[in-house]
Amino acid sequence: MTRLDPNRLSAAFTKAHPALVTFITAGDGDTAANLDALVAGGADVIELGMPFTDPMADGPAIQAANIRSLAAGTKTADVLKLATDFRGRHPQVPLVLMGYANPMTIRGPEWFAQACVTAGVDGVICVDIPVEEDDSLGDALRAADIAVIRLATPTTDAARLPTILGNASGFLYYVSVAGITGLQQAAQASIDEAVARLKAGTDLPVAVGFGVRTPQQAADIAKVADGVVVGSAIVELVAQHGRDAAEPVREYIASLKAAIVGARG
Repeated sequence: MTRLDPNRLSAAFTKAHPALVTFITAGDGDTAANLDALVAGGADVIELGMPFTDPMADGPAIQAANIRSLAAGTKTADVLKLATDFRGRHPQVPLVLMGYANPMTIRGPEWFAQACVTAGVDGVICVDIPVEEDDSLGDALRAADIAVIRLATPTTDAARLPTILGNASGFLYYVSVAGITGLQQAAQASIDEAVARLKAGTDLPVAVGFGVRTPQQAADIAKVADGVVVGSAIVELVAQHGRDAAEPVREYIASLKAAIVGARG
């Protein structure tokens, strides 16, 4: 099995500024153009969502994007083709697949891991496989040098955190609200406290997401975190502009990136 260079993802978190981590749903609108727009706007890491019929962690915007993508006939093969083509155009930009267990494991974890390697994917976020069932996917991904990116939440206590961090890699994704994507924004004070607590327990970069929409919110989080994750607001632009979303997406990402770069200046 060909092995990936794990430095591409880690390098995104060793820049002079916190990483801007962005999300779009594969197959929703002109995905290739939107991926290019994310890069042009300054995204440091890109999460490509794998559409699924029951996206239980996602709010209305990403749920609707999943429905649009599936209605257009998007399959796992199409997602992997988008990833492969992206890697050819952008050899240095980290790409993470984010989604749910069924599409990732239905052909077996080794098949999916090899598909990720072939497509040039750097990491995987699987929302609905608990750490106790890590061997159903994680072992195969790690064997292929694919980062297994874990989620922590406001309800992750000190007893649970070491279990979540065990065998995790890439970065730790802190879900800043106890709920679904896109509907609410956590108070900055709670984010500050949570990031400090998480960073005391791991050397992994800590990226904060769920509910981040404005440049000011991104800047506030960038003052304490290693990365800022933005998803639903981008997906809403795709919904609004359809196949003409690339330029609005680029402009929006550029505004977030400028705020993040300036946050610690």
